[in-house]
Amino acid sequence: MDLDPRRLAVLAAIARRGTLAGAAAALHVTPSAVSQQLAQLEHSVGRPLVDRSGRRAVLTAAGRVLAGRAEAIARELAEAERELAAMSGRAAGLVRVAAFATVIRHLLVPAMALLAEDFPDVVCAITELEGGPALRELRLGGIDLTITERDAVLGLETHRRLTVIPLCEDQYRVVVPVGWPPVHSYADLVDRPWVAGSPSSTTGQILDRVCREQGFAPRRVHECLDYPTVLALVAAGHGATIVPDLALRGVSRDEITVTSLPGAGARRLDAHVTAARAQLPAVEALLSCLRTVAPGPR
Repeated sequence: MDLDPRRLAVLAAIARRGTLAGAAAALHVTPSAVSQQLAQLEHSVGRPLVDRSGRRAVLTAAGRVLAGRAEAIARELAEAERELAAMSGRAAGLVRVAAFATVIRHLLVPAMALLAEDFPDVVCAITELEGGPALRELRLGGIDLTITERDAVLGLETHRRLTVIPLCEDQYRVVVPVGWPPVHSYADLVDRPWVAGSPSSTTGQILDRVCREQGFAPRRVHECLDYPTVLALVAAGHGATIVPDLALRGVSRDEITVTSLPGAGARRLDAHVTAARAQLPAVEALLSCLRTVAPGPR
């Protein structure tokens, strides 16, 4: 019986993803390649490992045994990688990161420049993905690290089987069009239109919290998540908004007015990694660079 570890890794990916196509996407190969590797492994074992009769690939009893062993092998290899890197005293390797647009633009891009200078053997690969899908991809092993946001008043968010590493707090600002009368208090904005994130988004929740604390409901006229689009609407005079400091980087103050209204608070930016990846020197190197370029209190 020839149990090729590479074919076992394919079986483990099928177990995690539930389909051959999902496993192929995670492994960056074609579904045909996954099917061939699986067939060769089943031939070596002499029994079926995956039930293909339904829409999802369900592992047989033998498949579950081998997939569990494959996961254990992967953990051992990750530990060996960490130990070897520690012995060499050099951070090296690929770190796959999922994040959203403002973090990619204003944190990851500067951090990657610093990474290239201080840790030239570490490579960062970025996927634009956030929230629940990013955390799921992290648990499935498709990425090594993801960055999340949440209202700072809610404190640190924890997730089962994940390590949460605080990066910074990003202060929120109330922004209005330059053509509006001076804004001295929230009372000046009670009847004004707002450009807001969806109620389920972090910025949408923060707008609702701030307005609730100030005793009024915001008049949501436009709903957008992309900060450049939000600020373009504000610059055109279509409403006020609340955005974090990172979103204001590089934005001309001739186009918008950033008020000094208090109480908007901040968002927490946290990195999430699995325990197996948290201590890898390459991941630690990227986290170090992220903390260096991050704004506000750490």
